[in-house]
Order: sequence, then structure tokens, then C-alpha cells
Amino acid sequence: MRFDNDFVTWFRSVAPYVNSFRNKTFVVAFGGEVVADGKFVELVHDLNSLASLGVRLVLVHGARPQIESRLGERSLQTIYIRGMRVTDADTLQCVKESIGRVRVEIEALLSMGLPNSPMANAAIRVASGNFVTARPVGIIEGIDLMHTGEVRKVDTAAIRARLEQGEVALLSPLGYSPTGEIFNLTLENVAAETAIALKAEKLIFLMDPEGIEKRNSECSEAVLLRELTVAEGKALLRESASQGARLSEDVQLYLPFALQACERGVSRVHLISRHVDGAMLLELFTHSGIGTMISEGPLQNLRDARIEDVGAILQLIEPLEADGTLVRRNRELLEMEIARFVVVEHDCIIIGCAALYPFPDDNATELACLTVHSDYRSAGCGDALLKNIEGKARSLGSKKLFVLTTRTAHWFVERGFVETGVGELPRAKQGLYNYQRRSKVFVKQL
Repeated sequence: MRFDNDFVTWFRSVAPYVNSFRNKTFVVAFGGEVVADGKFVELVHDLNSLASLGVRLVLVHGARPQIESRLGERSLQTIYIRGMRVTDADTLQCVKESIGRVRVEIEALLSMGLPNSPMANAAIRVASGNFVTARPVGIIEGIDLMHTGEVRKVDTAAIRARLEQGEVALLSPLGYSPTGEIFNLTLENVAAETAIALKAEKLIFLMDPEGIEKRNSECSEAVLLRELTVAEGKALLRESASQGARLSEDVQLYLPFALQACERGVSRVHLISRHVDGAMLLELFTHSGIGTMISEGPLQNLRDARIEDVGAILQLIEPLEADGTLVRRNRELLEMEIARFVVVEHDCIIIGCAALYPFPDDNATELACLTVHSDYRSAGCGDALLKNIEGKARSLGSKKLFVLTTRTAHWFVERGFVETGVGELPRAKQGLYNYQRRSKVFVKQL
């Protein structure tokens, strides 16, 4: 029997995400283009996968192309102010008709249960209603936006009650006032305010570009920004306004709301392409993702290892143990020595580790088990781990740091280590030296 080892490796790699996402709330926002282009069927498959893994889903849909089409049929003109449609009585009627049709179509597609498809045995129950209270935007730049509104309050208790029953909440870009008025809202406003009110783990915007792409003035080629902090996002918007940095229309629309959501308690905001099949799964369940992820602060930090990190460390070092780069460590030994380890954590996933073993009688320390996930080896994680270990060694009064390696000699030489012999090792370490592995010995004076 032939086994697919790639599948096994992949399946194990997504396990930390599955455990992390279970019972968390994700708000997914997508424009009416997703429905108009027939792409919503693919999105439904991904939403069903997330729901089956225990993710609590809130969907916020738009209907701009459908509204534009309906207005065209009635020969009505549209004026936009700061990305918001001026909504008079006739326009509001078109908005209500279009949003109603889109919502019914979405509910129908979420109800699919075809055999031999990703929706087989699915039981997605959709809950929609008057979850959003709105108020009028008023007059902007001297123009009365009339029935255009903004979110005043989100009924979180009602939404959470539906989510706890295993239902998917579906919100439309309409809001209601206590006096019975209806307001036309923007997709991004509803999505951001809902995510903030629910204290959502993630807010995901599906849009036309791959993510936030930045073009340098010297080069016309766009560079996709994989990660962005709130401070960096604000700087990018300022640069765009003052220097004309070219940001796509969707990014200019969504980025301010994404930053606002992060500042007000949403853990992560993702901006990804609606044109890539499986984009949401690729973004959420792979280390590098395919779009732009925004967080309030830096995603990466280096810290001392904890006992709950044992499983993640074992998973990280397992491939290097298999090819002989690292000496095998079982779980029991790792649990006993966990206090000697430091780890690099990226977005709650451990991507690197190293250990320090002191030999006080010889004023020496050993650097061991230094490894970084292959996706991050060019990001300086190894240097950060080495610097941390050197600092810990100095604090212990150590005069030299040594390492045994079979495959990474040049990396250590480039960082000030000098090759030496087994006889230069502390006596206690000499007695443990494995002559079958024939590891090279490198020393760095501290």
C-alpha cells in the first residue's frame, strides 16, 4: 500500500490552527460581486469547512453591482460622497429590492446539501434579521445623504444566541432606526462594527486585489504586503494621501475600517482576493497565507518556552530529527528540559526554538536544538534565537558558547563560531559525544 506522506504532513500542519479557531467568531465580508460572478458556490464550500471545524461565522454581504443594475433599469443616477451612496427615496427602493434578492440567493446556496460535494451532509442554518440599528449620516460636503446611514448599535446578544445554536448569522447592509426608518449602509461599516461588537477573532474582507499591494516610486511592480501593523497601515494611508502612493480602490475602501477594527479589539483582519478558489482556507491554514494580515502590533515575539509548547516543539523538530540534522528527543525528555528552551512565536504558532545547557564547572554553555520553520528561515529568526541564547549564557557567567552540528557549519562560522576539536568540550560533554554522528564542534568566545 502506498501512503501519501505529503497529505499527512499537511494535515498535521493545520492541526494547531484547527485547535486555535474552534469556537472563535469570524466575520466574513464580501461584496455583491461574489454572488454576481457565480463565485459564491466556491465560497460556500469553504464556509462549510470552517463551520464544521467549530468556527462561529457571521457573514456580511454587499450588493453594489446589483443595486447599480437596478438603478440603471430605472434610469436613476448615483452620487457617491466619500465612498457612500447618496440614497434618496427612489434609490432606497432599488437598494431594498437588490439586497433582498441577494440575501435570498445567499440563503439558498448556504442550504445546499448535494451528495458527493463539499456540502454533503451539511446542515447550515442561516439566521438573519434586524441585528443592526442605524442612524443617518447626515450632510457631508454640503450634500444631504438622506437615507444613507451608519451603524449605531449591533445586537450582539441576539447574534451570539444564534451562533451558540450552531447557526450562521447573515447580515445585510441595511440598518433600522427605533422610529422604523430604513438606512442604506456600507458593507465595510457593518462588517467592522459587527466584528468589534462581537470581539471577533478575525475580520475577513474579500476583495479584487490579492491584498495590500504597494508600488515604489522607482519601480512600477507591486509588492504584496503579507503583514501589517496598525501603525504601518496608518503610515501607508498618510503616504497615499500625501505622496500619491498607488493603493487599489478596494484597499482605500477597506483599510481604514480594518485598522479601526484592530484598534478596537479585533485580533486579526485579513484582506484577500475573492478571485482565488479556496483563498480563505489558504490564508487561514498556512503559515504565509496569500493576502495581507493586519494586527495591532507585531505578530512575532521571542519568549521562554512553557510546558504547553512541548507538542509544537516536537512537531517543529521532527523533520530535522528524521533526516539526522538533530538528535532525537522524546516527549518525556523535552518536558523535563522545557525550561532550557526559548521559542519564536508567530501569530500564536511556534516557528522556531533553541535550548541552552550550562556547564558551570567549565564556564561554558551549549547551544542545542536551534531550528526555524522552513517558511521563516530568511526572516532573521535564527539570529534572534542565537542572540537570546548568547545573552542568557553571559548572564550565567559563561565565557564560551559551543554547538555541535552536522549540517549547518557555515551558518555558525558566519556568526563568529570557530571550529575546534572534541577535546575542547567540557569533560561532562566529552563523555556524551556520539562518535557515530561525528558532529563538528564550534565554539564562540563570549
